[in-house]
Amino acid sequence: QVQLVESGGGLVQAGWSLRLSCSASGSIFRFNVMGWYRQAPGKQRELVAGITSGGRLNYADFVKGRFTISRDNAKNTVYLQMNSLKPEDTSTYYCNAEETTLGLLRKYWGQGTQVTVSS
Repeated sequence: QVQLVESGGGLVQAGWSLRLSCSASGSIFRFNVMGWYRQAPGKQRELVAGITSGGRLNYADFVKGRFTISRDNAKNTVYLQMNSLKPEDTSTYYCNAEETTLGLLRKYWGQGTQVTVSS
C-alpha cells in the first residue's frame, strides 16, 4: 500500500516562504506524475503543481513565478517551494501520486498539511 506523508506546513506572514515535503513509502519511479493540490474550506480541491516522471512541470496560473515543484528520486520525496505567500494561499495542501498498472489508473493522496498565511 502506498503511503504519502506531507510535512512543512505552518503559519506564516504574507510574503514569507515555506517548503512542503511529500515522502512516499516506496520508490517514486513507479508514479507517472506526482503533484500538489490544495483545498480551502467550502471550495473544491484544485491542482497547484505537478511533475511527471520525465521531469515535465505543470503549474496553476495562480502560483506561476512563486511556487516551484521538484522531486528527489533518491529520497522518494517531492517538494513544493512556496515563495511570496499570500493570504489567499491559505489552504490544506495535499500530495498526490498517480500510477498506471495493467491499464488501470491508481491515485494516492496524503493526509494533508495546513498552510495559513496571515496578512
